[in-house]
Amino acid sequence: MDAWRRLLLAVVCGVAVASVYAAQPVLEPMGRDLDVPAGLTGWIVATGQVGYLAGLVLLVPLGDVVDRRRLIAVHLALTAGGMLLTASAPAAWGAFAGLAVAGVFAVVVQTTVAYAAAVSPPAERGRNIGVVTSGVVVGILGARVVAGTLAGAWGWRSVYAVLAVLSLGLAALVLVALPREERPRRPAGYRRAVVSLGGLFTRRAFLTRGLVAFFLFASFGTLWSGLSLPLAGSPWQLSESQIGLFGIAGLAGALGAARAGRWADDGRAGPVTGLALALLVLSWAAIAQLPWSLWFLVVGIVVLDFAVQAVHVSNQHVLTAHPDRTSGVVGGYMVFYSLGSALGAAATTAVFTAHGWAGSSLLGAGFAACALAVWATDRQPPRDGTSGANLRTENVEAHGARCGMHHSRKRSACKS
Repeated sequence: MDAWRRLLLAVVCGVAVASVYAAQPVLEPMGRDLDVPAGLTGWIVATGQVGYLAGLVLLVPLGDVVDRRRLIAVHLALTAGGMLLTASAPAAWGAFAGLAVAGVFAVVVQTTVAYAAAVSPPAERGRNIGVVTSGVVVGILGARVVAGTLAGAWGWRSVYAVLAVLSLGLAALVLVALPREERPRRPAGYRRAVVSLGGLFTRRAFLTRGLVAFFLFASFGTLWSGLSLPLAGSPWQLSESQIGLFGIAGLAGALGAARAGRWADDGRAGPVTGLALALLVLSWAAIAQLPWSLWFLVVGIVVLDFAVQAVHVSNQHVLTAHPDRTSGVVGGYMVFYSLGSALGAAATTAVFTAHGWAGSSLLGAGFAACALAVWATDRQPPRDGTSGANLRTENVEAHGARCGMHHSRKRSACKS
């Protein structure tokens, strides 16, 4: 895949995911303007996540049935419609409706990642997923910087108006710039694709990576959906634009993990996941110092976002070895992501209101520890003495990638 096409796909992911997370740095003024109680402002972000969950189940499987290029363009256009509804909302119900619509069609992110995985040679799959997925992290964290700046200058509604324009422009560009996807065989029907999505949840390797993602993004959401509240209050009393600047620290950490895809290509997805999750737990010790030190907070943010990106890329590399059902696999995995993010977003504001930032920090660290525990448990050999094929999925896939092979028969011929 050409570098400029990878960049385009990364930008698509960034803009789409920003539509869900742009509210994070402007929760306080947005909630005030829409008369949403302080303890419930986390639902402004969580509503988009709930819509995202519905889209993962109902829309992402379409990527295994129809041309993903056209699907990306359509979903971007409909995301723009949700953004316009939010920007013009006269009351809370209108904003919530717009955010839900945008969340449903923001699953274009998963269709885009699936497209990148499907058109990539096996030996480059991790690298391409890493670049495209970096757009997701840039969108989540970069949205904080841009949203804070726009809100400080023209109000929070301008954030969603700008996102709508960008989404429409990208929809047109995708149709012009991306080639149609060539598939090796006739795709399954939509109903079959949805049914097969449910079957994934019975597979140990998939379920393990999904549970890791659930707790990983619950921890991530705890930080980024709750951070604006203590920073806007005493003793810091920062403005929306100043709060948004903390997204730069997150970007530095996330982009620092850009090599995670290549590490996965080299067969190191498992060890990288364990190390990154340990760093995630430790990052909360620094983040908890927010009431006394912003410098410790910055260090914690960098480490946390490095860990999240490294684990996220490794997870997707392991799970995208089947080109004929890539969209379904990615969509099923992201169900865990969406549920975890929604839990973190909704819980952190409620916990902060009751127990302050110390309570939110313990919550985030607890989620991170659960993710590490799931990973550590899965590393244990199975008690029944089976071959553990599911547990070795990531090693087999990475080994086949290094040999430049795609089918299991060819993998077996590649000697270790």
